Amino acid sequence: MKIAVLFGGTSEERDVSIASAAQVIPVLRSLGHEVFAVDTASGRLPPADERKLLEASVAAEPPSAKAITDMRGRATGLSPAAFSIQDVDVVFLALHGGAGEDGRIQAMLDLAGLAYTGSNHIASAAAMDKDMSKRLFRSVGVPTANWMMAPAKADEVSKQLKWPVIVKPNKQGSTVGLSVVREPAQLASAIEKARAFDNEVMIEQFVPGREFTVGVLEGKALPVGEIIPPGEIFDYQSKYQSSGAGGAREVFPADLPASEAQVLQKYAVLAHNVLKLGVYSRVDFRRDPDGNVWALEANSLPGMTATSLLPQAAKAAGIAFPDLLERICRGAVNSKPQPR
Repeated sequence: MKIAVLFGGTSEERDVSIASAAQVIPVLRSLGHEVFAVDTASGRLPPADERKLLEASVAAEPPSAKAITDMRGRATGLSPAAFSIQDVDVVFLALHGGAGEDGRIQAMLDLAGLAYTGSNHIASAAAMDKDMSKRLFRSVGVPTANWMMAPAKADEVSKQLKWPVIVKPNKQGSTVGLSVVREPAQLASAIEKARAFDNEVMIEQFVPGREFTVGVLEGKALPVGEIIPPGEIFDYQSKYQSSGAGGAREVFPADLPASEAQVLQKYAVLAHNVLKLGVYSRVDFRRDPDGNVWALEANSLPGMTATSLLPQAAKAAGIAFPDLLERICRGAVNSKPQPR
């Protein structure tokens, strides 16, 4: 197949996207596919530029607001010819966050009649919108922590949610702009911090306990994984740095009784289906000290390095990384809407 890998972009998760592309591109080529790289911030890359960009690692912090603004300015000045991908069999979306994951790029690819990996534009938008996705979770019996949307006064939060709470942008990933708020005096500044990344801010009941993740591939749940961060939450640094440099430890399959793992897998498939997600996704959970599980969010384009959570889950199911990528690409081609 001829495959365009779309990556990079101008969101706070740019570095994460580049890391995914750096793993995906050589593996797809090793499978015999014709692959070329397209950075949505700079266009189709010649080989030398591709090698230079894909050698970068994920920094400990997301790109600064100034760096993102500068990238967006440069991207705006590019001609449409820089992004020509009309002659491909499938577009592999190695994008995370922003326009790459919220349905806007998916909508453009739909209009162009191109097959692409991940979920369609409606499902992508629903999964990115945490308020909407939590409402849909509850509609099919998937438990999720109580929440409210800003603006909200501290006494309202105290009454409805109690402390501590999580304050985060409603449409972001990788815990960008997220804060754990332990007392009323911290609420306003946390909302202001989150609002720098999104015009909608969620205030969510904090769930202590163990964190789990469940990948879904072709409608079936993969083995449950456990995420063991060095701190209280699975934040940006613990997601993307090695365990020795402040990163989290990830265990596949998780050390759970089979009956508890099956509950998580059932909820993951329900969440995947109610959001109408595509060939693959990943759903994250917390299990509180009383043994109750709570869905945190669904990821329509989870990280795709060989050591990312979804590929680790696939490996635990006996699916090697190259086979996973092949199935994802074939699934995208087979599910492409037919013109009427």
